[in-house]
Amino acid sequence: MAPNRLANETSPYLLQHAHNPVDWYPWGPEALATARAEDRPIFLSIGYAACHWCHVMERESFENEATARFLNERFVPIKVDREERPDLDAIYMDAVQHMTGAGGWPMSVFLTPGGKPFYGGTYFPDQPRHGLPSFRQVLDGVDQAWRERRSEVERSGETLASALTAQMAPTSGGSELGADVLDGALASLERGFDERHGGWGGAPKFPQPMIVELLLRLHVRSGDARALAMARRTLDAMSAGGIYDHLGGGFARYATDAVWLVPHFEKMLYDNAQLTRVYTHAWQLTGEPRYRAVVEETIDFVLRELRTDDGGFAASLDADTDSVEGATYVWTKEEIDAVLGDEAAEFEAAYGVTANGNWEGRTILARPIGAPDDARLADARWRLFEVRRARPQPDRDDKVLTAWNGLMIGALADAAAAFGRGDWADAAAAAANLLLTRARDKNGRLLRSWKDGQARHAGVLDDYANLADGLLALYGATFDERWFLTARDLAETILAHFADPAGGFFDTADDHEALIARPKGLQDNAVPSGGAMSAGVLLKLAALTGEQHYEEAASSAMAGVASTAQRYPTAFAEWLNAIAFSLSEPAEIALSGQPADSGFAALVAAVRSSYRPFAVVAGGDSRSSAVPLLQSRPVRDGQATAYVCRHFACQTPVTRPEDLLAQLAAA
Repeated sequence: MAPNRLANETSPYLLQHAHNPVDWYPWGPEALATARAEDRPIFLSIGYAACHWCHVMERESFENEATARFLNERFVPIKVDREERPDLDAIYMDAVQHMTGAGGWPMSVFLTPGGKPFYGGTYFPDQPRHGLPSFRQVLDGVDQAWRERRSEVERSGETLASALTAQMAPTSGGSELGADVLDGALASLERGFDERHGGWGGAPKFPQPMIVELLLRLHVRSGDARALAMARRTLDAMSAGGIYDHLGGGFARYATDAVWLVPHFEKMLYDNAQLTRVYTHAWQLTGEPRYRAVVEETIDFVLRELRTDDGGFAASLDADTDSVEGATYVWTKEEIDAVLGDEAAEFEAAYGVTANGNWEGRTILARPIGAPDDARLADARWRLFEVRRARPQPDRDDKVLTAWNGLMIGALADAAAAFGRGDWADAAAAAANLLLTRARDKNGRLLRSWKDGQARHAGVLDDYANLADGLLALYGATFDERWFLTARDLAETILAHFADPAGGFFDTADDHEALIARPKGLQDNAVPSGGAMSAGVLLKLAALTGEQHYEEAASSAMAGVASTAQRYPTAFAEWLNAIAFSLSEPAEIALSGQPADSGFAALVAAVRSSYRPFAVVAGGDSRSSAVPLLQSRPVRDGQATAYVCRHFACQTPVTRPEDLLAQLAAA
């Protein structure tokens, strides 16, 4: 079959549909102009490459000749990769949730020729079942309504579009930022905590690394033992469960149950980036060897399976292998016996392998929470992994997304600093260089996606915020000032093009494509809220530069969500992380000296010897530094010198690591 218009795209998800009989358009002027000129409603289908039910709907409906013919005759079908266009996804997901009370992917939305939604849902089967109409019934019903009750349909679209615009309208006012916000959030998290299995909520259960990060920070801030206990129980349960890949490292997207055993097998870059970072911080705080192992194994997975030839990081691995979910990862007892021989019994006892399996007759490897490891199990894991590598592998969505790569750059940088791994810092720098040289337009503005030598789609808020945050972490790991300077430039772009005069930040720039509403997402989803990440970046820059306009913009944004975040911390954890940073009056640490000097290295090691979420660090030669915190902080007596400051007012400079640690403990 001849390819449709999607053959000209770079998104693996769109290319998966390039040979459908559906005459798909990508979102753009041609599709919208066709809908208006031919006065046909739009069928908008939004999904992503690793989405299992997206593949199912394609097989059932989009590859069906009769269904495709009807779609092509009566509608203008548009296919969108939600990862490339989070702005469209946010707007139309809100519309579907307004209409149905629920959302998900694939998203199926019907729009007027002007782009206003009037009916929608998610997955529709090819035959009526489980209370859902068939997709063909939906098409028939929408077509009939459009032809026979058009004025009613258009009024519905107008009403819904107005509601979306009002929902995303600028916010004003806000709450005072005080410790009660954090105290109330912690109390709420305690009430919702799963004492036995860790985490929050039932099935399906998601990792929620932003919440765990918040708990670690609250423990550092106040010494609250309960916060640390909840964080540790969650980290221990996730890394023991089947959601963690015990052979190849890395985490699946979520658990379909409440006990972390059965994963939805897709592996997303953003999950593994955030979890790498929080396990790094947990290791710095506790010294738990298992947390270090999780970091090392997860980074090994990312570098081995997600790193692209040009140094970026691919978006995801599919849940399916040859259309079978999880086929690459699960085992029968007979398969393990054949690989391990006499050593199989010990491994099978440790990882819950039985003749009947624990999922559809096969076994998902998992361990009891807190079970000890030993070298023999490590050797067995490696042998099984080598056999698994010879199996068919899931497809990879190898587009490089700026925002998600920003998260991975930050994770690699933090881990590099904590574990002294220069190779991880080099990997982070390579990804940063790729984005900053390839994923930009002619005016230097960020673009969202890079693949096959092409950068596409205007960057949105989380592209700028996540990359800026990653670059600040990379500066902290390397003291290479180009990362600091670029992060500051990105922050200035956020303030110039994304800031809401009433407080906070829009998800799209002021010169972005005009849509039916300008999204302003405040809640965290699988990735942090772009507004919350922006606030965190601005607070760090305020501490590194002393520039008040950064702190003022962040404070205004945080005040607008503080009361809501206190009541609903699971949806606003990244905002609470920023609020905790602000309320803790971060320590500003300037390390003056030559990085190659042993005395300088000793001071750096002292700073990195513990988890310090409420500190920023600048290091290098103060005589030539572009970082204001480091300027006018000279070495003393020819030795590397540390300054511990708050609001640029510093304690007595010290040259010995033990004196630096004493000042930090008292700060």
